[in-house]
Amino acid sequence: MSLPFLDSMLPAFAKEATSGPGAKPRRMFAICNNLGLLGDQFFPTEAGRDYALSPYLQELKAHRNDFSVFSGVSHPNVDGGHPADVCFLTAAPHPGSSSFRNTISLDQHIAEQIGVLTRFPSLTLAVNTRARSLSWTGIGVAIPPEDKAAEVFKQLFLQGSPAQVAAQIRKLDTGRSILDTVSGQAKELQRNVPARDRDRLDQYFTSVRDLERRLQASRGWEEKPKPVVKAPMPVDPANPAEYMDKVKIMYDLARLAFETDSTRAITLMLEGVSTPVLDIPGEKITDGYHNLSHHGKSEAKRAQLQIIDRWHMKLLGNLIADLKSMREGDATLLDRTMVLYGSNFGDANAHTCFNLPTILAGGGFKHGQHLAFDKQRNYPLPNLYVSMLQRMGIESDKFASSTGTMRGLEMA
Repeated sequence: MSLPFLDSMLPAFAKEATSGPGAKPRRMFAICNNLGLLGDQFFPTEAGRDYALSPYLQELKAHRNDFSVFSGVSHPNVDGGHPADVCFLTAAPHPGSSSFRNTISLDQHIAEQIGVLTRFPSLTLAVNTRARSLSWTGIGVAIPPEDKAAEVFKQLFLQGSPAQVAAQIRKLDTGRSILDTVSGQAKELQRNVPARDRDRLDQYFTSVRDLERRLQASRGWEEKPKPVVKAPMPVDPANPAEYMDKVKIMYDLARLAFETDSTRAITLMLEGVSTPVLDIPGEKITDGYHNLSHHGKSEAKRAQLQIIDRWHMKLLGNLIADLKSMREGDATLLDRTMVLYGSNFGDANAHTCFNLPTILAGGGFKHGQHLAFDKQRNYPLPNLYVSMLQRMGIESDKFASSTGTMRGLEMA
């Protein structure tokens, strides 16, 4: 465990954690498709509640009153093409620059506030990558994603033997003793640094206390039995080309995690850059996903890309339907779960990071609308994140480059 960067190094960033349990749990599932969607097939041509569904949104027709679609939104000063995927939930500027340093992601901000209420403060998942993550800590460190659904299933639902549980508790106790040592060393250092560095060390102590709190909570969870589910352990496709099968498995896993209240914040990176030619039943794909996204306006490539994009929408529709089918008291699981689907790319072919295709489903908002903003001078997407934080019951009026809450999006 390292100290924060001081004036003699680089600036540090840490936020004081607060938490407050709500009467009923609220959750967030954030999904980033890092090759985007064809804009002319995704975005509606009309705004408001009576908009005509675009070709892609036809796949979500049965749920049109359960989601809102946004156009003309982006992260201010987030550019750089492919590197921008790691900023999807952070909105940290200029990810392609040599001096780039990421900031805290939306899910980790949520985890800091309410993560102690569940066995897992958050889950960081991916399809076909363990290198590209949506989840970043307060000091800009990536949380490696898990791309094996079976391994996550084991962590969520398979109880270890008494000996294994005892061993894990010993590890947690050891972690706390390390924190005690580091805190002592840091306090010694604090006596000999300037005032600005003392402030940063205070922030560091706050983060240490937060981690200690999480470790203590984790110790308690280790002593409680894991939830029992009827679903079998998923079988991960061995072939990266079975991309859509992997996506569906991860969606099912997220639903199970929410259904059992094992966590309340999940991220999923859908990695397409290194994905080979996709194997989609009943469809003929002849080129790699990445090459198709850089179609150069070739109609042949665009036609194959539309097949892939439509499958993404079909699977998203299935996820929405599954969440709607699960009751949670007097509501559905979808009513209490915000599903954010979007991309770092507005146009992968041109490597542009504005006018991002964005959908928000569920979560207890008044949906069924297309919120259209200026496609040239985009509206800040982080404003949506502030609205989502507030819907989670987290007091917040600012996140990253936000200027307020999302205009036009109302709570139900």
